[in-house]
Amino acid sequence: MKRQSDPKKGALTGPSQRQLRAGELIRHALVEILREEELQDEALQNISVTVSEVRMSPDLKHAICFVEPLGAGLTGQDTTDIIKGLNRVSKFLRGRLGRSIDMKFTPDLKFIHDESFGTAAYMDKLFLDPRVQQDTRRLSDVVDDEDEA
Repeated sequence: MKRQSDPKKGALTGPSQRQLRAGELIRHALVEILREEELQDEALQNISVTVSEVRMSPDLKHAICFVEPLGAGLTGQDTTDIIKGLNRVSKFLRGRLGRSIDMKFTPDLKFIHDESFGTAAYMDKLFLDPRVQQDTRRLSDVVDDEDEA
């Protein structure tokens, strides 16, 4: 997560508690809206989408929504089309969101593909590699020897 600088300390700080709480509120509301609404965009017909995270701007007027389309056989182009479709209907979703949450301002929505699922799958694949498993076995043997001593 991108960190913001704290002008008082000169150090990096994370999002505020308010931003985190608003992001979770919007994420839950978006999940319900996407589950219940029949979106008219062609790229979004019969598609399930997971909203994994919503990051809010400090003024809570902009939200970046990280999404992962679900479904077997989706290609990179399909995913790109789905993200573009979500961005096309973002004004509609914002209107529905405004009716379902209690915030002073309903944030503008921007949808981005969440790469963390692909990264996790790649890491799992790496850990299953025989060379890596050999190294982890050696490491566990060293740790066991230290525990016995």
